[in-house]
Amino acid sequence: MQPSPRSTARMAPPQHAHSGEGMPLRRRRLLISAAACLPALWPLGHSHAAAFDHTHTVFTDLLKRHVVLLRGGQASQVRYVDLARDRRTLKSYLSSLSDVNATEFNAFSLAQRQAFLINSYNGFTLELILTKYPELNSIKDLGSFLTSPWKPKWIQLLGGQVSLDDIEHGMLRKRGVYDDPRVHFAVNCASIGCPMLREEAFVATRIDAQLDEQTVRFMSDRSRNRFDESSGRLQLSRIFDWYGDDFKRGDRGIDSLEAFASQHADLLSDSPSGRDRIRGGQFKLSFLDYDWTLNDVRQ
Repeated sequence: MQPSPRSTARMAPPQHAHSGEGMPLRRRRLLISAAACLPALWPLGHSHAAAFDHTHTVFTDLLKRHVVLLRGGQASQVRYVDLARDRRTLKSYLSSLSDVNATEFNAFSLAQRQAFLINSYNGFTLELILTKYPELNSIKDLGSFLTSPWKPKWIQLLGGQVSLDDIEHGMLRKRGVYDDPRVHFAVNCASIGCPMLREEAFVATRIDAQLDEQTVRFMSDRSRNRFDESSGRLQLSRIFDWYGDDFKRGDRGIDSLEAFASQHADLLSDSPSGRDRIRGGQFKLSFLDYDWTLNDVRQ
């Protein structure tokens, strides 16, 4: 039987049970001391997401120290031997990423989430290389004929175990979320053929400009993309072969690789006539071999 409102009132404890009257002095002091700690502890459990450093300052500091720019910023290499000495700092930064759970992540702005994931991919890739460095010449050495270094779910992120492929293909390239093909110029697979590892972290406040700059850098690099005017052949990175569909969607009005190339004609050729031919779609399209050699300064 449920007690009536009246009986509930009669069952209420006497006033001194709340005020502390009649309680031994030592016990009252202990309770007061414990209660005094509660206001300081409570906000910590509710401000974790706000405490995350969206400037990614630690990662930027690491990249500025250990990334070497080549060809005017079109490419880069990493001083892995020096980065290995800073591995504890890298691990600390990666731990800060791992501490963010899915609820907190979903509370970030779209730009914050995109920057978070790109930096996660690049940061954990660096850590993966360091697990075997210097005993490797390519990230593919971490896999085998039957296994890929991008498939194992060894990364603690957003409350679960994920792989590098999960971050890139399952999150960054997920349809209807970012729909931004420029991500292919931002994530770095620790290889010479890959778009350069940027010398700073991606941050929400500047990510659009950063992605634009990465695009210019990559499309301007003649070792990855070039127009051979004598043969009329536009040779693009194999990335455009693997992920061509990503460049045919989004909000940029592009429906083909040819259309994408025409928008970057000024970057793909040094001659006015070559640029005109690219803009007019007067070229044969082919894809260059991909160089999986480690992007190490020693190479």
